[in-house]
Amino acid sequence: MALAQEPTPGADVRDEDDALTLLFLCCHPALSPPSQLALTLRAVCGLTSAEIAAAFLVPEATMAQRIGRAKATIADAGGRFALPPDDERAARLGVVLHVLYLMFNEGYTATSGERLQRRELAREAIRLTRMAHALLPGDGEVAGLLALMLLTEARSRARESLDGTLIPLAEQDRLGWDGALLEEGVQLIQETLSRAPLGPYQLQAAIAAVHAEAPSAADTDWRQVLELYDLLHALSPSPVVTLNRAVAVAMVDGPRAGLAGLEALSGEPRLASQHRLASVRAHLHEMAGDTQAAVAEYEDAARRTTSIPEQRYLRARAERLRADVDNPTTAPTTG
Repeated sequence: MALAQEPTPGADVRDEDDALTLLFLCCHPALSPPSQLALTLRAVCGLTSAEIAAAFLVPEATMAQRIGRAKATIADAGGRFALPPDDERAARLGVVLHVLYLMFNEGYTATSGERLQRRELAREAIRLTRMAHALLPGDGEVAGLLALMLLTEARSRARESLDGTLIPLAEQDRLGWDGALLEEGVQLIQETLSRAPLGPYQLQAAIAAVHAEAPSAADTDWRQVLELYDLLHALSPSPVVTLNRAVAVAMVDGPRAGLAGLEALSGEPRLASQHRLASVRAHLHEMAGDTQAAVAEYEDAARRTTSIPEQRYLRARAERLRADVDNPTTAPTTG
């Protein structure tokens, strides 16, 4: 599917953009929320069944069947290609925002392939979210999601070297961050938090804003990040929130505390086949100075990811640490 172009200034987004209309159509009330998400990611975002399955942490065959059934259900329900009336729009909004969130994430870090980022997909997610914000300017979660995207996208150019090598947040040159996007995102989330009921996207944007406002990685207010993750976990608990919170715990209370926070995820089926849990464990073991455990986890994470840039990064970390073990005179690196 060709991505739509940026709307011209003054264009009426209610009438001018078919992608937003299709987005709401795919979130038809006749579908279950998982089917709404899957169909939208396929029809609007153009993601493959494999990419959508990875985002949902389910097998590809399961996702393909879900998408097929969703198409048939909408046809049987007589869905029309038009924005839903106001009274239906709010009911579909939560799924629409989740779709845009997953779409942006796939653009920011591609699930598979040679490219670390699919910038055109991330930009399209931002464009559609801007339009949703124009349609519903008073909704705090729409504004929160837009702020989160802007603050995250601002770091995209600094995330990889010229040869495509992944650069983690702590090692990025912050002068390469997009100052205009950072300023817009920070201002938007500050205004939203002051007027709207608190929601998960707003909290994630607030966490991103803490990182954005730190002049260096060492100056990050990790205690504030942890407090925000505690709020997010209380409001919208999930395995991914637990995973990310463990990093904040490690930065505040030490890597062993962070590793202890990951124990609850050891039997989590939605993370069992993914690389993220092993990658975080590796990072925390490296912080703790347990080089052998870190090497094993980095290698496990590299085997699990289908992203070539992530594979290269994870294997490079493992090889560097293995060299430290083989050469005891080399000072260990703690990340």
